[in-house]
Amino acid sequence: MSIQERAEKGAAYKAEGRYNCTRSVLAAFSDIVKIDEKELAALTSGFVAGMGNMEGTCGALVGAIMVAGIISEGSGTLKYSRIIVDKFKELCGATICKDLKGIDGTHYLCSCPDCIKNAILAVGCAFDIDSHEAK
Repeated sequence: MSIQERAEKGAAYKAEGRYNCTRSVLAAFSDIVKIDEKELAALTSGFVAGMGNMEGTCGALVGAIMVAGIISEGSGTLKYSRIIVDKFKELCGATICKDLKGIDGTHYLCSCPDCIKNAILAVGCAFDIDSHEAK
């Protein structure tokens, strides 16, 4: 599955109301992230709405960093995280949930499905997903 197909799949999970943002990103990589549904639901439950109050990091970005940790097996994850965060910010305009949603009266930047799509595309900037190798 191409990174673009994964991005569309993840965005659809959220748009359909199936999963929160973090879980949608991880589910798009279900062939790589081998976590059963019950554990995945528990693991991602605290990242809803910018970690519960929209003040925290976007859940889609959190999911992308989790995927990076799994792909890299924890080796060099910090480097990949930087790539992912920079690309996500470039694509979305911010990394904090309330900033993305314009909650404090600023401009609305990015919808949740688009944040998910962009988080997945950002993972694709750090890794060759087909081979599960770093770029």
